[in-house]
Amino acid sequence: MARDRHQGGFIARMLRHRWLDESDTRKAVPPDLLEQLTRRIAASEKRHTGEVRIFVEAGLPMSYLWRSATPRERAVALFGKLRVWDTEDNNGVLIYLLLAEHAIEIVADRGLARHVPPEEWRAIVARLGSALHDGRFEDGLTQTLEEVSALLVRHFPAAEGAANANELPDEPVLG
Repeated sequence: MARDRHQGGFIARMLRHRWLDESDTRKAVPPDLLEQLTRRIAASEKRHTGEVRIFVEAGLPMSYLWRSATPRERAVALFGKLRVWDTEDNNGVLIYLLLAEHAIEIVADRGLARHVPPEEWRAIVARLGSALHDGRFEDGLTQTLEEVSALLVRHFPAAEGAANANELPDEPVLG
């Protein structure tokens, strides 16, 4: 009996992830918002030495569904794939949204993570979740980007007059 429920849960999850596609991602983050976020990330990164990436995807790939992977596992894998971990000061941050599960994950590299308590990250995620629940993608993502930027400025400010290399692309990734 429990196995049947587990299989039913797997099928429901798979359908939820396959039902949504890239058009849903583009509806959540239309071209004008994508451009605005790209500009905001670029402006943010002039104020600190960190790197911020945003990744929004409709559903998990089948390989993740087959092994019952969590949104956190996907976010950590993308953190590596997008090379967010590969910044000079280990202060990259990935903001990950999974539309099929209404999941939000923020993955911060160890340089920043050691300065920011988990409760602070959870509060940022909760505020973003509330905005997204209300359909305010632009407000939620903009506020989250500002909050993450403020943490980076506090702990890794850009030195006055020093060159600040842009180590990663600024444009959010839509999957």
